[in-house]
Amino acid sequence: MTDPFQLPHEYSQRGDIIIGDIVAQYGCIFDKTPYTENPRAMVVDGLLVSPKNYQHVLSFVFAVINENSKILPNISMGFQIFDGYLNVRMTHQNTLKLLSSWERIVPNYNCNKTKSLITVVGGLNSEMALHIITLLSIYKIPQLPAVVGKVHPMCTMIELFQLPHEYSQRGDVIIGDIVTQYGCIFDKTTYTENPRTMVVDGLFVSPKIYQQVLSFVFAVKQINENPKILPNISLGFQIFDGYLNVRMTQQNTLKLLSSWERIVPNYNCNKTKSLIAVVGGFNSEMALHIITILSIYKISQMAYCVFAPVTDVKTQLPSFYRMVSNEEFQYSGIIQLLLHFQWTWVGIMATDDDQGEKFVQTLTSMLFQHGICAAHIEKTPAIYQVSHTFGSLESIVPVAVSLASSNVRLFVVNADPQTINALKWLIYINEILRGITDTFKGIVWIMTAHWDFSSQTEHREFDMNIFHGALSFTIHSNEVLDFTKFLQRIHPDLQQEDGFLMVFWEQAFNCTLSDSDEKKERNNACTGEERLDSLPGVVFEMTMTGQSYSIYNAVYAIAHALHKMYASRMKNGAIVDRSRWNPLNLQPWKLHPFLRSISFNNSAGDLIFFNEDGEIAAGFDIINWVTLPNKTFVRVKVGRMDPEGSPGREFNINEEAITWHNMVNQVPPLSLCNDNCQPGYSRKKKEGAPFCCYSCAPCPEEKISDQKDMDDCFKCPQHQYPNKNQDQCIAKDLNFLPFTKSLGIILASLALFLSLITAVVLGIFIKNQNTPIVKANNRDLTYSLLLSLLLCFLCSLLFIGQPQTVTCYLRQTAFGIIFSAAVSCMLAKTTTVVVAFAATKPGTKMRKWVGKRMASSILICCSLIQAIICTVWLCTAPPFPHFDTDSLAEEIIVECNEGSVTMFYLVLGYLGILAIVSFIVAFLARKLPDTFNEARFITFSMLVFCGVWLSFVPSYLSTKGKYMVAVEIFSILASSAGLLVCIFFPKCYIIILRPELNSRHQLVRK
Repeated sequence: MTDPFQLPHEYSQRGDIIIGDIVAQYGCIFDKTPYTENPRAMVVDGLLVSPKNYQHVLSFVFAVINENSKILPNISMGFQIFDGYLNVRMTHQNTLKLLSSWERIVPNYNCNKTKSLITVVGGLNSEMALHIITLLSIYKIPQLPAVVGKVHPMCTMIELFQLPHEYSQRGDVIIGDIVTQYGCIFDKTTYTENPRTMVVDGLFVSPKIYQQVLSFVFAVKQINENPKILPNISLGFQIFDGYLNVRMTQQNTLKLLSSWERIVPNYNCNKTKSLIAVVGGFNSEMALHIITILSIYKISQMAYCVFAPVTDVKTQLPSFYRMVSNEEFQYSGIIQLLLHFQWTWVGIMATDDDQGEKFVQTLTSMLFQHGICAAHIEKTPAIYQVSHTFGSLESIVPVAVSLASSNVRLFVVNADPQTINALKWLIYINEILRGITDTFKGIVWIMTAHWDFSSQTEHREFDMNIFHGALSFTIHSNEVLDFTKFLQRIHPDLQQEDGFLMVFWEQAFNCTLSDSDEKKERNNACTGEERLDSLPGVVFEMTMTGQSYSIYNAVYAIAHALHKMYASRMKNGAIVDRSRWNPLNLQPWKLHPFLRSISFNNSAGDLIFFNEDGEIAAGFDIINWVTLPNKTFVRVKVGRMDPEGSPGREFNINEEAITWHNMVNQVPPLSLCNDNCQPGYSRKKKEGAPFCCYSCAPCPEEKISDQKDMDDCFKCPQHQYPNKNQDQCIAKDLNFLPFTKSLGIILASLALFLSLITAVVLGIFIKNQNTPIVKANNRDLTYSLLLSLLLCFLCSLLFIGQPQTVTCYLRQTAFGIIFSAAVSCMLAKTTTVVVAFAATKPGTKMRKWVGKRMASSILICCSLIQAIICTVWLCTAPPFPHFDTDSLAEEIIVECNEGSVTMFYLVLGYLGILAIVSFIVAFLARKLPDTFNEARFITFSMLVFCGVWLSFVPSYLSTKGKYMVAVEIFSILASSAGLLVCIFFPKCYIIILRPELNSRHQLVRK
């Protein structure tokens, strides 16, 4: 309510001591206040009177002890009686009247000394008594209710403790801000005595955070000077510090809700201030304290905390907006960074509080899911400065020793101010205790987005080289035009209204201003020539930091939302005249739909909009911090975590742009439980050790590992094989019998040589075809056998060279048919001899079989059967080229797959049957009386033939690749040569060397 609603029922009497009372004589019915419009004064719909309850008032007045000289002599007792109207609001309001002065209703303040409320009587029922004691317990004022019950009083300060750090500028619309430039340590309030004003034990300045104040002011200045945004409306602001303290944060939030002159929370005592939104919330705890109060009034809060204050912000805090991306992207970015460099042995550092515990639990869980060990978890004391009491120093010494003795060389730090300052003290204490200054140098630090490489004034001499090469996730930012020029114009003489500037200036430049109220302990006075751009980077930066960039965007987001609301009202006719639009009548809750729907490009070119969770999806930059000897540093942007990136490309980093600490062992540095397993080895879990500690085992045969730290070795592709070190695969050579290799050349030459001899023998026989030795044993069969042997020698050439489809078709079929023809000739020869001698016997019927017809029939029939078998083979399962990658480890056998093994052995079996039959017939005919009887030669030749092919089968099955082909070629050549030598060489010997034996006379004589 703008003004409390007044009712006239009151009874009071002034005195030295006042006793209050809330009675219940009347009851009122009030109109409900809808929240679709501006709340208005409550209207009484009726007054319900309980006359008998008036006696309660009279009994109270009668009991006031002023006429008894024995009780409270020289002290008058007064009273003030109000009615509660059996209504919660009126009970609260009139209780607040009791707490105020006689003339003015100003709760929480006693504006004069003419009223001293000592106790309150009241509370007809339990509900009424509860509402009264809820307010009285704040001030420890006793209540004596008329209802039975137990009261649990609460305690707080009677007067608000004030600090001077404020910066305000009046305007039509006000934007509030709670920053964290200073930190204070306050005396604890004990509840054994009357609460007193808190005493400041120290003011700890973080000069760099003053840039956040200036970025806020700069944004407001730009907007007020821009006629395109909120024309004829000026933006004002009011900035307080939260001092990293809950009480001060809440108190200054209440100041934002009060008027300019008086701090009266919940009441707007004048019309000169219209708070529309608040920017603030450096960390989640501070943001939560602010929004807890602002959410009552549905005032928007634009926070820039890295972590959300609650789990479900959208549901629990609908008035809360965050100018940074969701922390899930930062957690994911940390994991991606660790995985990129294969860092699996890491430490975690966080403050020992709820937020630190949440950070540790969340990160530890994600590390485990990605195979990374949290080897060291350090929780620093949850205090802003650990040096303010000896007890705190004692508690931090064991932490310093534990951290220094850790074998972890990489730490992920939840880099809020408490943790960073505790870390600096840990490093400092370790150097004092151990006298070693390089313990923490060479550690890789990964900082969360809280960090901006700032240093408090008491850490001015801290060796920042420890953080040289550190990596941090920072809120995405870009260069804002004219901001550097704006900073160059900042000077204490020009910004008198800035309550932050004086302390900042003195602390940053280590000098004393002439009008400073502080005791001038420093000998040097400020000259007036100091410039912000001369300060080292750890104290102040001239380029906008990520937090300042978020504040800058927050102010612009509010301005654009206001402008959009203003334009909407103009469009809908709600405002006829622009000059009649009164910003003081703006309701903060009406700004929400416009804030949720804004989308604009800021002056740096970035698109600003809120997602469905009320967060800016800008992502995080990955910064490499390079320190310089003059206590300055260089920010090097080396990567980005972009939530708007395509899947799988949200994270990117330029490893070559990173500068590492000069004390790291190698580049990039290692952070492992043990040394890497080199290629050729695989990781093997160590019993009893963390899951990322392991030993290295050599890869088994036929497997490799081509990278470091592989969990398992793997087989090479079928066309490759492992090298000797088992760390890479080598392409397999093709294994076949080529014409160009020595074995192929020898076999081919031998085949051609035997073919040539066969051709010579055939020529000799043709030349001497009319001689008795040629004519005696069926000259035509002799020619057929020689031609078959010639083809046998030549068909072996089909087995040499890389197998092709045609050669695979012809190899075994040609070999089978030709050899069948050759063996059939042998069978026909022996059969002819046997039949011829059987026909000479008297009365035999064998004479009709004597002649060339029988021999030709045997040759044709036996050969035809083999040809039929081969035809069926080719039609059903023909041979084909095949690459055998499994039989040999280092070679691929290029062979002709037989297609059907059954058909292959059927061809060989048939050939074997012919050979055995020929051998048997020849063996039976070996002693027949004939001058040129070939039976004994055929017997011996078939013995050789069968011996070769019987030995062929096991040899063929026991060899692989080209040697298997060579065995078959050798068998073909050997068996064919055996036939050639055993049958034809004796005849050639007679024809060439003993021609006298080649005569008819010799034949008749024999």
